[in-house]
Amino acid sequence: MARQWQKHRRRRRPKNSAVNLLVGAGVVGAVVGLGSTATAPEGRTQLVSAASDVAVATGMARARAPQEGDYWRRCDDARAAGSAPIYRGEPGFRDSLDADNDGIACEPYRGQ
Repeated sequence: MARQWQKHRRRRRPKNSAVNLLVGAGVVGAVVGLGSTATAPEGRTQLVSAASDVAVATGMARARAPQEGDYWRRCDDARAAGSAPIYRGEPGFRDSLDADNDGIACEPYRGQ
């Protein structure tokens, strides 16, 4: 039994402490760098702008909020304007654009 333990013990791989240290230092550096950038008003504006651009590009946010007087014939028109999805109660919402009647018109679809 002792031999089995010794065999198993020998197979253990050494930890990559150098890699862990470098990754940790990179994360700390990124956090400190962003934190120091965000302390200045110009830096905050740049960070918010970059985050907004990423949110729009990934479909998590709209490029343009619906405004009074907005009317789209089809959802493709609302998507092209950057105002989709449109929620019930917002300008431009119509039941005919809400295909599944969940209160969200012109929802994103996979092909987009």
